[in-house]
Amino acid sequence: MKKLILTLTIIGLISALALAYIYQITAPLIEGEEALARKKAVLDVLPESDSYTEVVKNGIIFYEGNVEGEVAMSVSGGGFNGEIKLMIGANPFEGKIYKITVLNHSETPGLGSKITDDEFTSIFAGKPFGKYQVVKRPVSNPMEVEAISGATISSQAVTDIISDAVNRMRLAYGGGA
Repeated sequence: MKKLILTLTIIGLISALALAYIYQITAPLIEGEEALARKKAVLDVLPESDSYTEVVKNGIIFYEGNVEGEVAMSVSGGGFNGEIKLMIGANPFEGKIYKITVLNHSETPGLGSKITDDEFTSIFAGKPFGKYQVVKRPVSNPMEVEAISGATISSQAVTDIISDAVNRMRLAYGGGA
């Protein structure tokens, strides 16, 4: 019995050391890939900027583009099946959204996953800052967002995340309507 316990303990220690060693090697590589993905996402939502500066305002990280007024932020919130993470580009001084990109989600394939389609994300381009309302009919004013058929909860989740984000951006920069 003692021999079995000793064997399992040695195997456990060797496994733990191997995992720690692999983590030490891969952590910088993972961080580098995440930084590249973040840079691509930020520049994707800022129409004219080709570089940006990371700034912290009100405890929130913003990415200010090298073209005046262009600001991006990474935001997340709960969706139907889990967290939805977005990158939003906007001009907080004019109170206008440029573009959104879905970075990560766990929504239902074929339904909620349509939040990544250009048909849905492009709805937000050019929208003024404010509290948006999801509707199940064609929109009649700029503060409405047409729900994805069969994915109203996912549509509402993205819309709520964006409404909250533009409000935080407006508070941090003091702009918008």
